[in-house]
Amino acid sequence: MASGEGFLTDEQREMLKIASQNVETALPSPRLSSSPKSPTSLLSDHQLKVPAGGKAPTGGIAVRHVRRSHSGKSIRVKKDGAGGKGTWGKLLDTDGESHIDRNDPNYDSGEEPYQLVGSTISDPLDEYKKAVVSIIEEYFSTSDVEVAASDLKDLGSSEYHPYFIKRLVSMAMDRHDKEKEMASVLLSSLYADVISPPQIRDGFVMLLESADDLAVDILDAVDILALFVSRAVVDEILPPAFIARAKKTLPESSKGYQVLQTAEKSYLSAPHHAELLERRWGGSTHVTVEEMKKKIADLLREYVESGDTFEACRCIRELGVSFFHHEVVKRALVLAMEIRTAEPFMLKLLKEAAEEGLISSSQMVKGFARLAESLDDLALDIPSAKTLFQSIVPKAISQGWLDASFMKSSCTDGEAQNEDKKLDRYKKEIVTIIHEYFLSDDIPELIRSLEDLGLPEYNPIFLKKLITLAMDRKNREKEMASVLLSALHIEIFSTEDIANGFVMLLESAEDTALDILDASNELALFLARAVIDDVLVPLNLEEITSKLPPNCSGSKTVRMARSLITARHAGERLLRCWGGGTGWAVEDAKDKIMKLLEEYESGGVVAEACQCIRDLGMPFFNHEVVKKALVMAMEKKNDRMLDLLQVCFNEGLITINQMTKGFTRVKDGLDDLALDFPNAKDKFSFYTEYAQKKGWLLPSFGSSATEALPTAAAS
Repeated sequence: MASGEGFLTDEQREMLKIASQNVETALPSPRLSSSPKSPTSLLSDHQLKVPAGGKAPTGGIAVRHVRRSHSGKSIRVKKDGAGGKGTWGKLLDTDGESHIDRNDPNYDSGEEPYQLVGSTISDPLDEYKKAVVSIIEEYFSTSDVEVAASDLKDLGSSEYHPYFIKRLVSMAMDRHDKEKEMASVLLSSLYADVISPPQIRDGFVMLLESADDLAVDILDAVDILALFVSRAVVDEILPPAFIARAKKTLPESSKGYQVLQTAEKSYLSAPHHAELLERRWGGSTHVTVEEMKKKIADLLREYVESGDTFEACRCIRELGVSFFHHEVVKRALVLAMEIRTAEPFMLKLLKEAAEEGLISSSQMVKGFARLAESLDDLALDIPSAKTLFQSIVPKAISQGWLDASFMKSSCTDGEAQNEDKKLDRYKKEIVTIIHEYFLSDDIPELIRSLEDLGLPEYNPIFLKKLITLAMDRKNREKEMASVLLSALHIEIFSTEDIANGFVMLLESAEDTALDILDASNELALFLARAVIDDVLVPLNLEEITSKLPPNCSGSKTVRMARSLITARHAGERLLRCWGGGTGWAVEDAKDKIMKLLEEYESGGVVAEACQCIRDLGMPFFNHEVVKKALVMAMEKKNDRMLDLLQVCFNEGLITINQMTKGFTRVKDGLDDLALDFPNAKDKFSFYTEYAQKKGWLLPSFGSSATEALPTAAAS
């Protein structure tokens, strides 16, 4: 009889309860499948063995999990609780598959199965390029600079502005002189207001890199592009130094390099080149720009005489060229420097114009920036121009009509100029230092001179200059250069410095070959010798090759160096490649060091041992003394060697860097030493602590050494 829970019998309710419990236990099963196993599928994984007595075992799966019919046959419940014979079927079971009938009055489109539709993802750069073409076309039709500037601002994606410059100039190159003049005027108007100076430079670099492609469609592309570059320099949107810097990034055989040469030699070096370039393309736009400059100069001079700020602002407003207000700012500042009594008037005018919103903040910054870039030329006419300018800028910022960001940008430009001057001074000084070294053969003095310069970031440049000068001299200087590299690597140069120096050498190998006939072979010997002297490792050669073009002269030199290193007896041959001198001494020094340490260990005098080390004349190789002394102390179980190292350090014979290098070499070989001396790890720890307490080993060495010791112990 059914209870009040519905039409289910007690047996059916029990079966439903068991099924739901089994589903819960089956869900977290570690077996991964498309769906959890049903209770009946779990049963199929276990064969129930009932004893002959007919009773199920107490352990394992309960017998109630198996249904039996009245006939005594076992019935397995179907997957997901679906019924078999004598069962009710699974919950929400239907007689057949459900089909959606669109003619059904109850049809709901939301029941239709979803269909994924693929769509292409557009590239933002492609969208930007398409948009700027329409802006440029419209500008060429209307000549409206303000609309073009506004459209470009509204377009956003300011990071793509260099592509706008490339597109604008390349489209103008294939048109008449009017469009070329309009393109130059637009660039001058957008400069600093919409497009930043670095983006202007990047845009012109892209044009130079694509000059070869442009020359295919435009016959006189080189000449036209040279005019655009020259005009940009005259309009002060590119610095004069741009040409020299861009040349370094382009192959000499490229059209872009020809463009820069044409601009430099044919246009910018000509007498009155500024006037000629401004009139080159003529047209109505040119007349407007020229007239505008004259009107600005006239109104400013009238203002100096009258002092009427309101009238001056009205005249500026009537010009109707808000995009050209940076010219007002620049000329006002120049006039303030030329006529000292005019400075208060000009600063007052600029302040009033800024407060009224007549001259925008970006135009104000642009005017100051243009003047800052031309200060060197202005100083020829007004010697105190830089000082005056530096006094005006803080006033303008403090009064609130010049954005404080100008100070940061001007500092950046000034830093670039200072960097160039600093590099030039460094190159002159290191030439003197290298020449003195070739005369004196005094490595410690050279190292002191480099440390006094305090410019470790220029270490690769020193290496390039050292080897370049050595290649043009005799074998003695070549050998001295290689020995110096070993010393510098131990004392102050990193492996990266030396690798970068060789990269610079190999990049200029073709130029060097013009002056030194056998430059490629000489460079290969220097490179191979650096590997033999442990200044570089073979892996560094692969890194150097990866930084060079595949089929350049430098890559061939690296391959030649590899072949020299892999040859039989490469070490001995390369150490003697320039004959005699220090090349022989490096091999002999190891034997001499071993002999002097053995003599000292057998009862020799400290002073005599120090003199022998000094007589070797190889201070860069003193780390070998440290290494052999420590190994001998382990072997002989005699700590007398530590006394010798202490005296060498006190007398300045072995530097702390050489000490650290020697300890590092022992640490690296602890695995092998532990095979011969089981207590090598303990001994090395004792030596390290002793040296640090005495002050002749770097304190930072302790942590790195300690990390390496467990490895040695494990071996």
